[in-house]
Amino acid sequence: MEQISEVMSSFIASLNDNKIVRLYENVPQGKRLRAKLILKIAKTSPDAVKLAAIVEMIHAASLLHDDVIDDANTRRGKESFNAKFGSKSAIMMGDILYSVAFSRLAEFPKDVAACLSNAVALLSAGELSDVELSKRFNTDRSRYLNMIYRKTASLIEACAASAAMLEGYNSDDFALYGKNLGLAFQIIDDILDITSSEKILGKPALHDFKEGKVTLPYLYMYKKCDEKDKEYMTTLYKKSLNSYESAWIKEKMKEFGAIERSVKEAKKLGYEALKAVEKYEIDGLREIITQMIERDF
Repeated sequence: MEQISEVMSSFIASLNDNKIVRLYENVPQGKRLRAKLILKIAKTSPDAVKLAAIVEMIHAASLLHDDVIDDANTRRGKESFNAKFGSKSAIMMGDILYSVAFSRLAEFPKDVAACLSNAVALLSAGELSDVELSKRFNTDRSRYLNMIYRKTASLIEACAASAAMLEGYNSDDFALYGKNLGLAFQIIDDILDITSSEKILGKPALHDFKEGKVTLPYLYMYKKCDEKDKEYMTTLYKKSLNSYESAWIKEKMKEFGAIERSVKEAKKLGYEALKAVEKYEIDGLREIITQMIERDF
């Protein structure tokens, strides 16, 4: 991971702009899931580290824009970039990261570049879809799944597929692995927004619902509610919940097994992901799935 950070820094340094370098030093680093995935699949490719650095720059850019869209003042418990430097700087820094990443991506084979470029277009479309879905109480599970595929899973899918291209594997097998990993990853994150404490999340629990995000556990809960409870649930949408209202939501989710059903769906996706690539016997792919799904709820 240190080598990837060095490559990313060198990409930014090549712009010869000290202000951009200083701003870049404040861009938060994520868990580097996408980079780890590329390195595990494309083990023998000399271009794997470079591709991983490009993908992490794309991901960082998307998070900078995401925080501006969400008016987020924190990211994982720390002050967000836009809170520190303003939304205009965050947007422009995101644009710089995208631009640098694409200029380096153009040096790769056409199929690799096309795979990742298409995913970034889907990611942006997914972000727009997320904004649209947040305008009203969504009860359509397929719309939710399509949104998280585009916003989250499409880039992870492309990481796995493009890494497979570098290594000479069947990219379709790894695309399925990456797609299911991405879907499961987002479902688990949505669950943790409900089950984790504010200390762990870096934001209040049930924050997604206040922000207008009707995630999978809420969809399962709503489907099981009677008409009276459905009506009450919709009155809580986008509201700063008091302790009684938060407790009511969590109790109904427990009553209907909404969390358990959502975890089960994520595990099923993980199992299908592993089946797609089991014949390659690559160390670490099972571990990525396990670490992502087997968490405390």
